[in-house]
Amino acid sequence: MRGLLDGKVVVVTAAAGTGIGSAAARRCLEEGAFVVVSDHHERRLAAISAELAAEHGTDRVWPAICDVTDTEAVTALIQGAAGHFGRLDVMINNAGLGGTSSVLEMTDDQWRGVLDVTLNGTFRCLRAALRQMVAQGGGGAVVNNASVLGWRAQAGQAHYAAAKAGVMALTRCAAMDVAEHGIRVNAVAPSLAAHPFLAKVTTPELLADLERREAFGRAARPEEVANVIVFLASDLASYMTGEVISVSSQHP
Repeated sequence: MRGLLDGKVVVVTAAAGTGIGSAAARRCLEEGAFVVVSDHHERRLAAISAELAAEHGTDRVWPAICDVTDTEAVTALIQGAAGHFGRLDVMINNAGLGGTSSVLEMTDDQWRGVLDVTLNGTFRCLRAALRQMVAQGGGGAVVNNASVLGWRAQAGQAHYAAAKAGVMALTRCAAMDVAEHGIRVNAVAPSLAAHPFLAKVTTPELLADLERREAFGRAARPEEVANVIVFLASDLASYMTGEVISVSSQHP
């Protein structure tokens, strides 16, 4: 641990459970940050915030319920975070919704549901965070969670892939919008990260096949993705903006 985020105030969405969000929150705390952990799952959010507070101190962890499909809730999250800790330095947009369906059977509700959480939710959180950072006088960093499916094709993933490709484009364009304010906007694009929720939205056979495609023959651990998120959030990435970094050992 190098104190890469000493004194920084970080908000992490979809931070409950044991996936990339909670791993990112933990790594930010290990690097000296004050962290707002947010999720719309109240019980799981209470559990992870209590765990992190026990490890790092109650003064450095603040839980906040938020549904990223609700603009008012997102605004309240950012304003609450800045009010509680005094400012906002880093926004980690991790919330996303997946699923598997061929475009032949995909319903409008399935399409809208994935797009509204994964792309529109990222936009809502990004917009609110950037407005707060500009109001503070500029400076800060945003890290969005995209996916290699924004570049690659996979059957049954048209909605998710379209949403993640949108997150990539949003990242690049937003970076240009706020560069004059000294704010950086980047994204990570994992290929396959192991966490319990993944097993609920896909089959064991598909997971095994995806793992075989990875150079290391396994999925990434959530903390391996979180390490790249922390890098992009830190001053080590001070000249990087509008970039999408693949966190993958899989190659076409």
